[in-house]
Amino acid sequence: MSLGFGGEVTEFYHRYRRGYPPAVFDALTEVFGLSAADVVLDLGCGTGQLARPIAARVRAVLGMDPEPDMLVRARRAALDEDVRNVTWLLGGDTDVPALGRLLGDDRLGVTTIGQALHWMESAPLFRALWPLSRPGGGVAVVTNGEPLWLQATPWSRALRDVLEDWLGTRLTRTCGTDEVSRERYRAELADAGYQVGVRTVEYAGDLDVDTIVGGVFSAMSVDRLPAPERRAEFAARVHEALTPHASFVESVRVSLLTGRVPR
Repeated sequence: MSLGFGGEVTEFYHRYRRGYPPAVFDALTEVFGLSAADVVLDLGCGTGQLARPIAARVRAVLGMDPEPDMLVRARRAALDEDVRNVTWLLGGDTDVPALGRLLGDDRLGVTTIGQALHWMESAPLFRALWPLSRPGGGVAVVTNGEPLWLQATPWSRALRDVLEDWLGTRLTRTCGTDEVSRERYRAELADAGYQVGVRTVEYAGDLDVDTIVGGVFSAMSVDRLPAPERRAEFAARVHEALTPHASFVESVRVSLLTGRVPR
């Protein structure tokens, strides 16, 4: 079932969502012992920010998402990059048990879930992935920093004020990046039998107002996205609010919560 992140939002998502530094893929390769024989599932793949880079390290990747427009854009990006070993599948967490028929005798080296688990029923999903994972394989919940408007910087607080005024509501959803959510995921992985670990990768980047506005649009559902004729007004408000706080440096802490099936 689509979550409302199709249409124009898909292009904002592809253009402005953070990618992942190579150290993230190094960590995934090390923790799960990934090799050229492995199959990886990227669940909630979006336009392929995890699926496309990890494809170079394994035999095949299954990129799975409930939004058809995301998959169309992901497929186009993969072809542009000559990434040919990713298969794009329409589906969500409740469709995971059916993947056993597709995999046949294969088992997954890892299932990656990049900042999408808050849309899923995590405990049943972890249990469903266990029989699909090879020994030493498992699950990696990857959070790529906090939302732009929830960071501990003056420019982020100013952005949050603009957004809350524009939308008429307080913004408190953390997209699964908060410690309470991460602790719940850790407990659910342990309850399902996985060996749980945590890796972190930190990096920083300079942003500009256009990138911040695009990042905000990439996180909005279609029904909340400002109409085309009002986007310049929204961008002007953001620019006015953030300019006193330049420069815009974002410190990102990527967290990899890993659950391994014992060998």
